Amino acid sequence: MLTELAQIFVAFIVAWILFIAVDLIFKLPEKGGVSGADAIGKEIEKTGGNISGGYMMGNIVCSPDASAGTLLAACGVYAAGIWGGLFAALLVFVGNRICHDKGYAGTTGALAATIIIYGFSMAGFLPEMFIAGMVVAILTIQGISQKYASMLLGKLWRIRS
Repeated sequence: MLTELAQIFVAFIVAWILFIAVDLIFKLPEKGGVSGADAIGKEIEKTGGNISGGYMMGNIVCSPDASAGTLLAACGVYAAGIWGGLFAALLVFVGNRICHDKGYAGTTGALAATIIIYGFSMAGFLPEMFIAGMVVAILTIQGISQKYASMLLGKLWRIRS
């Protein structure tokens, strides 16, 4: 049991760093890139949150970003190995086009996660640990406190820019 919890914790840290880094590289906090992201960002700012963090959170909700790509890749690797992860990346790419998202954060996140999860599976980690870890990672950004999560994302965005 402790080994499983430790693996979930490691998967959470790896997934959190991966999806935040990819989203920052693709400049999700810069502006609301897809329909609805602007509105979410402005609402989060009204509650005392950071507008850049709010834009990133809005982009996460409105279009498949690196968090969705990482979670879907974990599910794909769990279901069908590396080919399942690659198929998940294809689905994320299609989802981005459906949302009129011109970016590639989700697809990049899914491809990177597929490689990382497959590599960790060679070291004895089960892909389902990454599913659990990614759910916890998304929860820390979207589910606990939008105000404080947006402020953290805003600080990371200032460091990046």
